[in-house]
Amino acid sequence: MADHTDYNPLELLVCVASRLLEDNSIVFVGTGVPMAATMLAQRLHCPHVIAIFEAGGVAPQLPGLPISVGDSRTSHKAIMATTMNDVMETCQRGMVDYTFLGGAQVDMYGNLNSTMIGDDYQEPKVRLPGSGGANDLGSLCWRTIVVTPMDKRRFVEKVNFITTPGYLSGKGAREAAGLPIGTGPYKVVTNLAILGYDEDTCRMRIESLHPGVSEEEVQDNCAFDLLVARHLDITPPPTPEELRVLREEVDPDGYIIGR
Repeated sequence: MADHTDYNPLELLVCVASRLLEDNSIVFVGTGVPMAATMLAQRLHCPHVIAIFEAGGVAPQLPGLPISVGDSRTSHKAIMATTMNDVMETCQRGMVDYTFLGGAQVDMYGNLNSTMIGDDYQEPKVRLPGSGGANDLGSLCWRTIVVTPMDKRRFVEKVNFITTPGYLSGKGAREAAGLPIGTGPYKVVTNLAILGYDEDTCRMRIESLHPGVSEEEVQDNCAFDLLVARHLDITPPPTPEELRVLREEVDPDGYIIGR
């Protein structure tokens, strides 16, 4: 039996992210931690979760950890092996409950940047990969879950470029921009805490501290002032069963958790 006191930050990220999913929900899954989190959820508490992959796999029973969204395993025992157009249309029709996203920068309103670092778009300091499907997913899915390590370079007061809209400039801004009412940022899962958003201001707030982490440590790793939930929780550590399934069934070769 795995020791629940012996886990690394990536194992914690995967376990915490997996717990946010609900059975019978529909989740759009990206490469890396989101795949491991979805597989873990499917094996433990969400046997009927419907995973959708950008290359067209819908509701597979993942036999092993895919290495990309186009891996053949994303269509294993799937109800459909379709196209990128079809799965993006599914988001547009309002059928996708959750999406996992990441980025080089995220700000207090959940806007994501995966396009560039710097002040000049034509000559940035760093040119990043760009949106892929992230803008579509963050714009159209009901709840966006960001999974990322936490430090001041990532958690910035204002992103250099809005690749994927969060709450834009605050409450009401998404709707004013024409995005579907009720969609948007939901949680940010980091190596230090779980963050959410204040309903009145749409600003990011601390909702749960990971074991051994203080509120001050979280704030020290953020370049803007975080709000704090009225009832601040402590994140339950990975259980022995979560670690066993994650290490033995989901990622036995350590592609994700062994980084």
